[in-house]
Amino acid sequence: MNYPVRILEYNPEWKMQFKQEKAHIGNVLGDNAISIEHIGSTSVEGLMAKPIIDIAVAVRDLNDADSFVEPLMTIGYEYVPKVDFIRRRFFRKGEWRKGTHHLHVYEITSNEWRNNLLFRDYLRSSPVLLNQYAELKKQLAKYHSNNRNEYTKSKAPFIQRVIEMARKENVET
Repeated sequence: MNYPVRILEYNPEWKMQFKQEKAHIGNVLGDNAISIEHIGSTSVEGLMAKPIIDIAVAVRDLNDADSFVEPLMTIGYEYVPKVDFIRRRFFRKGEWRKGTHHLHVYEITSNEWRNNLLFRDYLRSSPVLLNQYAELKKQLAKYHSNNRNEYTKSKAPFIQRVIEMARKENVET
């Protein structure tokens, strides 16, 4: 289904929103959450983004996330089963197509967990790549203004390239 792409200039409040949400998530998940990280464009200072706070939660075993449905519901998250997300569990806070927070649960040893952190940290450390990514996002938001799925898919080659660069330089999180 198509729906609009809306990206905004960086908002420093995103960092505070993540910190508040991290505390809520930590309270309901307790020790089941090994780590809670701010990921995605809202986690990179100076980068324009869709105004959705992406949060990654690390677990030892992905099946542990099955027990998260009830506790996360108490703080406004809904479990959204996605057949194409076999290595993560996805929860949304906010209305459908108008979510304010996306919570992704990964195994801590997974490539998906590492890649999210590598991408975030490498962008944070490289103003050149941050600017390239911002320009790409602007262009894609215009070109795919009413199709968020295509917008997201079109960013994938750039994201993969940055992850490979980070790996080659042994940038570890």
